[in-house]
Amino acid sequence: MQLERSRLKPSLAPPRVVEQREEIRALVAAARREGRRVGLVPTMGALHAGHLSLVDESRRECDLTVVSIFVNPIQFGLGEDFSRYPRTLVADIELLAGPASTVVFAPSAEAMFAPGANTLVDVGELAASWEGGHRPGHFRGVATIVLKLFHLIPADAAYFGRKDYQQALVIRRMVDDLDVPIAVRVCPTVREPDGLAMSSRNRFLSPDERARAATINQALRIADEALRQGERRAEAIGERARRHMTDVGRLQVDYVAVADPRTLAPLASVDAPAVVAIAARVGSTRLIDNATIGAADPNGPI
Repeated sequence: MQLERSRLKPSLAPPRVVEQREEIRALVAAARREGRRVGLVPTMGALHAGHLSLVDESRRECDLTVVSIFVNPIQFGLGEDFSRYPRTLVADIELLAGPASTVVFAPSAEAMFAPGANTLVDVGELAASWEGGHRPGHFRGVATIVLKLFHLIPADAAYFGRKDYQQALVIRRMVDDLDVPIAVRVCPTVREPDGLAMSSRNRFLSPDERARAATINQALRIADEALRQGERRAEAIGERARRHMTDVGRLQVDYVAVADPRTLAPLASVDAPAVVAIAARVGSTRLIDNATIGAADPNGPI
């Protein structure tokens, strides 16, 4: 892969880019032998400020930060947006320019999956609801690629965004169940000024769709306000959020879940802080978001 180095910011050093599994494994092993703390930020590219906040956190805590950029085919189902998912490697590398302690791992699909590979990681019940129910096989693909990255890049810590709440819990469960010696750090959601969670898919939105998408975060705040006003019935809280998105935003809502923050079990009554998770379609673009209701920081780390 030939990268257009001339487009990188001349004032900042471009990160080292590694494409082969053997090279990244050797690089990380050498850093560990030297006693350097290694951080991993797994991404599918199309980087935005949310991703960069994870990179910044890793840079603060670690001596070497590896940012993986790989659009993982096995986490997309039939009819999903794998083919149109944004691929912006040159721009991503430019955004990561800076400290020499940052490395980009950008493998090809052929480098990540040997011919005939068919082993998948099934995380069980935690992955069955919400996204798992609407995107069958999605979390098998996520857990499989993350575990592969953890083997190739045996970091001290891996950094994920809270926006993908269920994904974060699935990865933590996998790490705990399989005794993977990597700390999973889940960092706060980064939002646009109007509250829309930053997402690589936001670039697909037209100006009208972009304005309507803001009703997702508004719905989360409506759910929190309903609880603070004394509503305890989870179904009623979720319905208020849903109605706002459908009536005001004209969104197609896949789900509004009001659940236990640790197990994701649906709640009948909200008697302690609970997580509200939303998936909705704005035109042809599907967006997800979540917040903890009844908590001091609804979008804080988990």
